Amino acid sequence: MKTFRIGGIHPEENKLSAGQRIKTITLPERVVIPLAHYSGRPSNAVVKRGDQVKVGQLIGKADGYVSANVHSSVSGKVAKVDVQLDASGYKRPAVFIDVEGDEWLETIDLTPDIERKCHFSKEEILTKIQSAGIVGLGGATFPAHVKLSPPPGKKAEVLIINAVECEPYLTCDHQLMMEKGEEILVGVTILMKVLEVKKAVIGIENNKKDAVEHLSKIAQSYPGISVEPLKVRYPQGGEKQLIDAILKRQVPSGKIPIEVGAVVMNVATTFAVYEAVQKEKPLIERVMTISGKDVKKPGNYLVRLGVYLSEVVKQTGGVPKGTGKIIGGGPMMGRSLMNLDVPMAKGSAGIVFVNEKEALRKKDKNCIRCAKCVTVCPMGLEPYLLMNQSEREMWIEMERNRVMDCIECGSCSYTCPSNRPLLDYIRYGKSTVGLRIRKRQTEKV
Repeated sequence: MKTFRIGGIHPEENKLSAGQRIKTITLPERVVIPLAHYSGRPSNAVVKRGDQVKVGQLIGKADGYVSANVHSSVSGKVAKVDVQLDASGYKRPAVFIDVEGDEWLETIDLTPDIERKCHFSKEEILTKIQSAGIVGLGGATFPAHVKLSPPPGKKAEVLIINAVECEPYLTCDHQLMMEKGEEILVGVTILMKVLEVKKAVIGIENNKKDAVEHLSKIAQSYPGISVEPLKVRYPQGGEKQLIDAILKRQVPSGKIPIEVGAVVMNVATTFAVYEAVQKEKPLIERVMTISGKDVKKPGNYLVRLGVYLSEVVKQTGGVPKGTGKIIGGGPMMGRSLMNLDVPMAKGSAGIVFVNEKEALRKKDKNCIRCAKCVTVCPMGLEPYLLMNQSEREMWIEMERNRVMDCIECGSCSYTCPSNRPLLDYIRYGKSTVGLRIRKRQTEKV
């Protein structure tokens, strides 16, 4: 069975919410919709205090090409345009809206009918995706219209749909495939039309056999689309690892997938593209997983953007007794949340509750030069060396040793027998080196 060639680990899967049908979170009295919850420049507010808005109405206009529109997820009155702490602890611009009913824009098709035929041109599809504020929902939240517009001289040969969902606990993509399989396949055909490719492969890890069978059956009616079951291995959901697993092509250091003729799109993003193009529906909600070993009813929930995570948790059983850490996202690549009074964002894939025993960090010891971190690194880096250089602020050396290639998967920290906080130091070094690189580029201009 196919998988990537370099590194990788197999953490405990804990897919506790697998098979749980998607439930909808009830709207609260107020939502706070961030104007910067994706990769790129924040959008500019186009509403002001006192304005009445409907579901799907534009409230934040993209500021430049690498930016994304933001739409109201509710109907009601704008209370203010202010700043709000996000999941990372930074103050970001946001639109505060008091909810009044649930009135949608008339242009949005709310019928359950599946629109299988796409009659729009490539240019029209791209415009619809850009207008709808679609970003990557697999974690990076990069504006989709940018990813679907390869640079001059580059041509896509194959579209890869990332349905791996290799993070422990998370099952939102899995359940989306089971409930919205047909719509996802239509979304794949739309993306194929944009990229002008005749081949698409949906990569799914083999621990989701029902999804493999379900989408394989549907794909029989869609020429050029195949489903590829993959060996269970973390972090196979990384773009470069998935391309290696499916195409046996390795993306060069510092390059992007189009360099080897591939474009990778997350399966939830693909569904959002379907809704944007065929239903005129902007990205105003997404499915997320609520899970943890002490959570009484782990599940998958459809949540409107801007709903406080505290409200989501309240409606799904509350914080379990004995919780030691709350993680936004999965336990490998997610970030600890200081509190739950932060709004649901486009990249919010889940909330995982970790009990006090498992949340307790073991005391780190000296590196014993076992090289386990080197063996498991999927990018072929030397994590122990990068950590040492980060501790000593050796930024030039870190850049030379390809720290920017790190995908922050956490495999190194997971496997370290000395409990060294490898990823923490590498993240710090990577962010610093990234700033130095951008400063150099700016100075050249």
